This record gives sequence, C-alpha cells and structure tokens, in this order.
Amino acid sequence: MRSLTKVCRVSSAVVMVGLALVLMSGPQVLGGRAARPERKLTMEKVSYAGWPNCIKLSNGQVELVATTDIGPRIMRFGFVGGQNLLNEYKDQVGKTGGDEWRIYGGHRLWHAPEHIVRTYSLDNSTIKYKWDGKTLTLTQDIEPETGIVKEIEVTLDEKENHVKLLHRLINKNMWEVEAACWSMSVMAQGGRLILPQEPFGPHPEFLLPARPLVLWSYTDMSDPRWSWGTKYIQLKQDPKNAKKQKAGILNKVGWGAYYLNGELFLKQYPYIDGATYPDMGCNTETFTNDEMLEFETLGPLVKISADGGKIEHVEDWHLFKVKVGEDESDIDKKVLPLVKKAQK
Repeated sequence: MRSLTKVCRVSSAVVMVGLALVLMSGPQVLGGRAARPERKLTMEKVSYAGWPNCIKLSNGQVELVATTDIGPRIMRFGFVGGQNLLNEYKDQVGKTGGDEWRIYGGHRLWHAPEHIVRTYSLDNSTIKYKWDGKTLTLTQDIEPETGIVKEIEVTLDEKENHVKLLHRLINKNMWEVEAACWSMSVMAQGGRLILPQEPFGPHPEFLLPARPLVLWSYTDMSDPRWSWGTKYIQLKQDPKNAKKQKAGILNKVGWGAYYLNGELFLKQYPYIDGATYPDMGCNTETFTNDEMLEFETLGPLVKISADGGKIEHVEDWHLFKVKVGEDESDIDKKVLPLVKKAQK
C-alpha cells in the first residue's frame, strides 16, 4: 500500500510539472484554436527617420508611423520590429521645407488626373493631427495651387493586422472642381506586385470585353519584370533595372497585394459599378523603376462641390506572414484564402 501511495504521489508530481511546462511554453490551444496574446492599441509620439514629430500606432503585432512635420504621409508599416513594407528615400527622409517636390517614400494622397502643376503640389510643411483614442486624422493646410485640403484618417484594428485608411479631398474653392482621390503606396525594393484578373470566361459564351488594361507611352510589355498570366498580372521590383514601367487596370475584384521576404501586404478597395474612373477607366495603377514600386488605387472621377464639398476613398490594409511563389497555382493556394479571411 505504501509503495502504491508513493507511486501515486510521484505520478501526480510529474503531471503537475508537465502542466507547468506547458503553461510556460506560450499560446495554448483552447477548444481547437490557439489562444492569442492580448493586444492593446497604443499611440505614441516618436522621432522617426529624422522627423522629430511623428505618430506611431501599434497593436502589439503590427505598427505604422505617420509624419506630422510633412505630409500627410505614412512612412512605416510592418510587423513590430520587422521590415518596413514601405520604401524610404534615405537622401530625403528628415527633410522639411523648401520649394522642391520630394517623393520621400511611404504612403501619400494625390488627386487625379495627373498634372505637372496640380498633382505635384508640395507637402513639405507641418500638418495638423487629431487622435480620438481610436482614429488618427492627418490634415494638410489648403494647397495654394489647387484650393484643396488633403486628409487621411487612419484606424488600426486592436485585434487584427488590419488598418483602415480613409482618404479625403475637401474643396475650399468658390467653384466646383473635378478630381479623384488617388492613394499611392511606395513599396520597398525587391518585392512583387500581384493583381488579380477577372475570372476566365470561354468563347462564345462571353463575347464582351471584361479586363480593361491601360498602357502608358513608355510601357514595355516585353520587360522581364512583367508576368502576364492567365489569372494574375505580376510586376517585380528590380533594384538593378532603372527602366520605368507603368500600367493600369479596372480592378473589379477589389484587391491587390505586394509580396516581400515572406510577408504579404494586402490591399482591399472598392469598385463602384457605373462610375467614371481616371486614366481611361483605371482604379488600380502601378509604376516601377530601380528605386521602388508604387501600388496605386483610385476613386471615381467626380465633381466636388464648392466651399467645402468633399470626396472619399477607402483602402483596407492587411499584413500576413506567408511564403508565396510566382506560380499562379501557389497564389491561388496561399493568397486567395487570406483575401477571403480579410473580407470577413
């Protein structure tokens, strides 16, 4: 009996030690799902890349940094402590003022159609910001060349790797202005843009055109950075190829992605049926050279009423850790489930 009691005591001790080791090992599987660490949304004033007055938002998993010394601009988006998916021009970061337009990098807001004077209005000056505990609002002063105010509202999800960006153009003129919101993400070097095409439809069941594609005068479709697939259009960013490339599509599917070093930056944005889009009907455009790749989305081209009229365009950003090959079957397998997950 004594020996049996001793065995039971030893067995109980082993179980308790084993349980303690499991509890210390990290997130547990509860009810078939891994328990997620608790997240908390934080806003912090920081110095970043030479700009002393930046705002950092984080939920403990992903983070973004917006400038207030210039802008409105978002200069960083990525996992905490990880790579920045957005490009930074090292010779321009930290600079302010002057009468020279600078690309800086990051994410910015323009208004289309593109014009050498109106589009390249400077954003080298201090902007206003407002934080309400959930949303960060970045507001530029009235552009002297256009009479338009640019504004971006940034809302970082507390529980998911998701950011909602609401882009707004406000017309302060005494006359209406025709324009479209044009949001531009300057992506870091070495990645690959993935744009979906509308589903294939066989002839003669489908007789009408379904995949609008717009090319610029300098677009070279034979450039090896392009991949014109059956289901996807892909464009690589190559730091060794300085030749400029640009193309646009009418993307009715409503998403696009940039893949870089095992991480997928997914954008979701609306297509409005019957709307008139700029640049021969594009709501998605891309430009690349040896320095970066731009992932651009556009809202409809509309007339903005005078004295305070406004238009808005929304992008939803998601970030995932996943390895995605160039083969279309791998994109189907790895990316499409993430698109569906992000849509929920």
